[in-house]
Amino acid sequence: MGSAGPLPPVGPPVAAPSPEPLRPVGAGHFVRLKLRVMRNNFRGQGWRIALYVVGALFALWFAVSGFFLFAAPGLADRSDFAVLAAAFGGGLLVLGWTLLPLVLFGVDETLDPARFALLPLTRRTLVTGMFAAALVGIPAVAALLATSGLVVTAWLLGGWSAGLVTAVGVVAGLLLCVAASRAVTSAFATMLRSRRIRDLAAILLAVLAALIGPLQIVVLAAVQRADWDQLAGVADVVGWTPFGAAYTAGIDLAQGRVWAAPVKLLITVLTIGALLWWWSRSLESAMVGAASGGTAAKRRQAAGTPVAQLFPRIAGWVRRDRFGALVAREARYWWRDARRRANLITIAVVGVFVPVMVNIGSQGLVGGEQDFSASPTTVTLSMVFVGVLASVTLANQFGFDGSAYAANVIAGVPGQVELRARAVAFSLYVVPLLVAISVIVAVVLREPAWIGVMAGSLFAAYGAGLAINVFVSILGAYALPETSNPFAVNSGAGVAKGLLTMVSMVASVGVTTPMVAATALLGGIWYWLALPVGLAYGFGAAVLGTYLAGDVLDRRMPELLTAVTPRR
Repeated sequence: MGSAGPLPPVGPPVAAPSPEPLRPVGAGHFVRLKLRVMRNNFRGQGWRIALYVVGALFALWFAVSGFFLFAAPGLADRSDFAVLAAAFGGGLLVLGWTLLPLVLFGVDETLDPARFALLPLTRRTLVTGMFAAALVGIPAVAALLATSGLVVTAWLLGGWSAGLVTAVGVVAGLLLCVAASRAVTSAFATMLRSRRIRDLAAILLAVLAALIGPLQIVVLAAVQRADWDQLAGVADVVGWTPFGAAYTAGIDLAQGRVWAAPVKLLITVLTIGALLWWWSRSLESAMVGAASGGTAAKRRQAAGTPVAQLFPRIAGWVRRDRFGALVAREARYWWRDARRRANLITIAVVGVFVPVMVNIGSQGLVGGEQDFSASPTTVTLSMVFVGVLASVTLANQFGFDGSAYAANVIAGVPGQVELRARAVAFSLYVVPLLVAISVIVAVVLREPAWIGVMAGSLFAAYGAGLAINVFVSILGAYALPETSNPFAVNSGAGVAKGLLTMVSMVASVGVTTPMVAATALLGGIWYWLALPVGLAYGFGAAVLGTYLAGDVLDRRMPELLTAVTPRR
């Protein structure tokens, strides 16, 4: 038989399917992605949903209160108060959005920029999408609702045109707040990853924190003197800065200054553009996880045996055993980890500015006289706050480790050894800071005899805070996002961080109340007793707290590891 030829085609040839055109990535994709990630993070996490609801209720209370405060000048037909409310209220809101993420709440980074490093996205697309996603959240909605009260005020005072301009200004102010928070935290995160310029980061953070002090002094002095002309002058100045320009534009239109409204809106737009440009420069380094513009540090050859090289210089005195190894590891982490180093910088900055601003007589300073109206009781209260703030850093100490805490669980490290080693390593950096804060504040207040009272109050509050926060770190631990931004938190974790901070601070202040009472009752003799009593009180509280919490940690190691492990 001969070979058969090729079979004829049965039907018409099938054409290959044409590839679908790629859709451009827009801001909506990032918003939907954030919402989906938030939904996945809440799945099976009842405590996180509860905290989210609690945070929403607090935000609703803030929004309603702010709305009526901003709307009150219009309802009362007081145009002079409208300028004050818009300038000071809006300025404080922008300042809070800029500084509070660095100090207390952190910034929501549900969408980690590092996850987009391998995707072919342009810088403009990434910044626009991340910016739009940042607007989706409880804080942004609450701020928008609160400042909407200015629209009511402007509408009642100047008609629909003033109300419309104010509405545009309120939206622009929200964009400014979000852009400022993202740019500042991203920039500081980049700088803190570079050990060479961490001192510059500390200086810049100190400058930002110092902005609250002069504003507080001026406002309090003007209120005490009831000099409304002075307040109005300060409000006019704030209204021409990026802090208050967006919120005062519509009020200016209502008062007949039509030319000022577009100029102030232009100032706001230019500021937002500059902040987004600044953010885009630091966002790229956040994606790759390295600080830009730096050179590789020269490695110095460490001397000693391999075991000795594992111990940093600050912990070189500890014994070479399990406890010493844990101290050495934690001491090295506190110096090298950007997230932990950011907390040390916050303690140093706030520890100096808060006592000084609380105890300086604001009226005398504004009037040109150096009038320091501090008293031992107010100094003790301010120092208690600083000591408690320092200890609150350990309220989520296991969250810094994340899944790496599994090594300690597998090794079976006893809870008491774990907690004491962590407290000692943290104190190696904090105790010198507390001593320096006592000296600096005493010099500024010109009361060198109060150094003992200040240091005693600091150490008592710090030790009592450690005793409280070791329990909080075990029972209220939460996971931190796997990101190079030390100020980042997951959705809902910002509420958890704020609530845990408030609970631990209130409890720590309550435990330190005897120190405040002794300062008020004992008088001059307390100047000599405050330091030794404070040292003994704080040391005893810390030892007792780690002893009792160690048993709790031994029983809850698996649960704690689950709580601090980030969910992908």
